[in-house]
Amino acid sequence: MTMVKAAIVFYSSTGTNHQLAEWAAQAARDAGAEVKLLKVKETAPASAIESNAAWKKHHDETKDIPEVTPADLEWADAIIFSVPTRFGNIPGQVQSFIDTTGGLWAQGKLANKAVSAMSSAQNEHGGQEATILSLYTTMYHWGAIVAAPGYTDPVLFGAGGNPYGTSVAVDQSGEMKTDRKAIQAAVAYQAKRTVAIAKALQQL
Repeated sequence: MTMVKAAIVFYSSTGTNHQLAEWAAQAARDAGAEVKLLKVKETAPASAIESNAAWKKHHDETKDIPEVTPADLEWADAIIFSVPTRFGNIPGQVQSFIDTTGGLWAQGKLANKAVSAMSSAQNEHGGQEATILSLYTTMYHWGAIVAAPGYTDPVLFGAGGNPYGTSVAVDQSGEMKTDRKAIQAAVAYQAKRTVAIAKALQQL
C-alpha cells in the first residue's frame, strides 16, 4: 500500500482558516501522509486588501505558500478544505477555483478521493455548516467520498460538536472564541480520520 497523499487547501483573508489548515497538515503528516499545504488564489482587488490591515498582513505572510491547482487535486488521495463563510456560502475565490476542476471531473479523476471540510464565521450561527455543506455538494458531484467527522469521538464536542466538519467562531479581532486547544484537537482528529479513510479506499 502506497503512502496517502493529502492536499490541505485553504482560503483565508485574516488567518483563521490558514491556522486550521496548518493544524490539519501537521495531523495528516503525523498520520503518515505526504502533505501539500496549498492556498486558493486571492482574486480580490489590491485596493480591498490594502484597506484592511489584518487582510494585508496575512496576505503578505502567506505569499510564499503555493497556490492550489487542479493538478494538486488529481495528485491527492485525501483533500481537506478550510474556508471562511461568506453569507452562508463559500467565498468567491474558492468557487472560482472549483470552477476550474470541470476537466478532471469529466474524466472521473476526482472520484473516490476522501474529502473533508472546515469553516469559520464571526458568530456561532454565521453559516459555517451551510458553507461546509455547500462544499460537500460539489464533492458529491465529483464522486468523492465525504469524510465528515460526525459524532465519532468525544474530542469533537469540545470544539462545538459540528458533525459536518470543524468550525469556529471568531471575534472582531480575529481571535477564536472557542478554546484553541479544543479546536486543534478536533481538527487533528478530522484530518487523521480523512487520511485513514483515504488509506482504506486504496485497498478497494
